[in-house]
Amino acid sequence: MRVHVIHAHPVETSYNRTLFNTVVETLTANGHEVDALNLYDEDFSAVLSREERLNYHEVPGNVTPAIKPYVDRLMAAEALVFVHPVWNYGYPAILKGYFDRVFLPGVSFILEGGGDRGKLLPNLKHIKKVAFVTTYGGNRWRTMLMGDPPRRLARRWAWVTFGTPTPPKYLALYDMNNNSAAQLTGFIEKVRAEIGRF
Repeated sequence: MRVHVIHAHPVETSYNRTLFNTVVETLTANGHEVDALNLYDEDFSAVLSREERLNYHEVPGNVTPAIKPYVDRLMAAEALVFVHPVWNYGYPAILKGYFDRVFLPGVSFILEGGGDRGKLLPNLKHIKKVAFVTTYGGNRWRTMLMGDPPRRLARRWAWVTFGTPTPPKYLALYDMNNNSAAQLTGFIEKVRAEIGRF
């Protein structure tokens, strides 16, 4: 498959970057065509501009020249893998900005009837599989008390958005700063095994 891997961590020596590299290497070794996007390395701007917001519902004019390359890469994919940390119980700002600026009407969904009151229909039907690979500073119990928003978004919003037959795969390492070296290595191997079956 053509797999688009989107990564959101600013530090090249981070554990999260190792997970990204593991995903890309595993998919490539298994014969997939991989399009790896490192949002920080590409200096992706997370800021939705005034112009973009004013033209948000103007299909296809809402796809600006700055965003079109990212839209093209999304539309060419057959599967997606998002690799990111969880910060403050949410996505890193750069990844949230990616969703805000790229997942537009006419791209990720269609508003039947136009405007902002139309019936929302999924438009990424070419995406067959989705996975999230993520790390948390908080432990599972504390994160559950907060409702674990990233897991809920991945399992609910992403499932509806992509319309895949099954919910996205969600591979999460909680309390990462208190994991032993063996536990950190074990999670990398878990990711390698799960993505190897992708």
